[in-house]
Amino acid sequence: MNSSLIAKYNVAGPRYTSYPTVPYWDNNSFSLKRWKASLKKSFDETNSTNGVSLYIHLPFCESMCTFCGCHKRITKNHKVEIPYIESLIAEFKLYKDFLGETPNIKELHIGGGTPTFFKPENITVLLNAISRIGKFSNNCELSFEGHPNNTTKEHLKMFAGFKFTRVSYGVQDYNLKVQKAIHRIQPFENVKKVTEYSRAEGFTSIGHDIIFGLPYQTVEDVINTINKTITLMPERIAFYSYAHVPWIKGNGQRGYNEKDLPTATQKRLQYEKGKQMLLEAGYFEIGMDHFSLSKDSLYQAHKNKKLHRNFMGYTVTNTKVMIGLGASAISDSWYGFAQNEKGVESYKSLVHEGVIPVFRGHILNEEDLIIRKHILNLMCKFETSWNDATLCFNELPDVLIKLKELEKDGLIKIEAKSIYVTEKGKPFVRNVCLPFDRRLQRNKPETQVFSMTV
Repeated sequence: MNSSLIAKYNVAGPRYTSYPTVPYWDNNSFSLKRWKASLKKSFDETNSTNGVSLYIHLPFCESMCTFCGCHKRITKNHKVEIPYIESLIAEFKLYKDFLGETPNIKELHIGGGTPTFFKPENITVLLNAISRIGKFSNNCELSFEGHPNNTTKEHLKMFAGFKFTRVSYGVQDYNLKVQKAIHRIQPFENVKKVTEYSRAEGFTSIGHDIIFGLPYQTVEDVINTINKTITLMPERIAFYSYAHVPWIKGNGQRGYNEKDLPTATQKRLQYEKGKQMLLEAGYFEIGMDHFSLSKDSLYQAHKNKKLHRNFMGYTVTNTKVMIGLGASAISDSWYGFAQNEKGVESYKSLVHEGVIPVFRGHILNEEDLIIRKHILNLMCKFETSWNDATLCFNELPDVLIKLKELEKDGLIKIEAKSIYVTEKGKPFVRNVCLPFDRRLQRNKPETQVFSMTV
């Protein structure tokens, strides 16, 4: 990749799991009443047809991984499991009682934290309750995040019994020096073992998460990690850029100095080499940072232009309603976003007072909804258009002017009423989205808020 392009476009920018992005939510005008109204509107429109997605956040981890940007609680006290699960069940019941109809669950993902921190018998209690309060659709996609060091055969048997077919394992990198820096020691043998256990239990879509740009990481480390990974051929690979945001995540990302991180050019070399290896191994590039085998549903959704993106990342299930359960979980009604209390104690307290435990959010206006569609199109399809007059907005001419520079550099192609991201431009898709982000363009932050795009 041209190093001058890296220098030019390596700016701070969102990953666009939502629009507007969280720093630009209008929390002042947000209220629980407005959130519930937006949710009820969307639920009534789509529950009987598209159904809802459900995200469950299990925040506990036994140790701190210093690369992690998730909301978590570090503890070795497993007595926290049952009280937290009781709160999750109570929260979902609050939603059902408010909505007045049984949620038709089309997708369920359990994330963290470390979901496999929880004992299988306790997760069984949770899933049995979820299936009583809601209704799993016949083709429901069920998935969870597993830690290679503590996901047991018992965990996998339990999840398989509930018809889970997808699991993702955090690999990051196999170099011991890198693992020590990020406080995540897990040898290849552990990942190999748990991947084989998953297949034996009938999981048909196994994912490995790999990160480039980590402290002390080199191109050779990425080559080694991907060589080991393709011996196992997981159906999906998430190949992420490390997001170094210590000003947001506090001491968790202060375990090393900026000088220990690869430069932007080195990071991009890591990505380009890793991408080349994955493509040569038979994987297809899906959206941003994701690769899958052709037999996987993620590839099929990409091929049929039905890929969707929300706070759970890329998904094949395009629901308008996503209900997030648990401390810090984010919900999406399409017309609005709401985030739960981040503290476990404050979250549990509100739930047991009978209050849906959101503390901030955003209700989208008409322009937000239009921009959201364009950014989703770019992130999921690498293209967007305004042939439909409802997708036009007042500042579209200004956006096109800003995009001219990207076209000049061969990153996009602008046509009469559409734009397309080129192969050369795919690594810069976040930069292509930036001119559409009207809230950011009108009010650029004085200090860095987002990670770098390259």
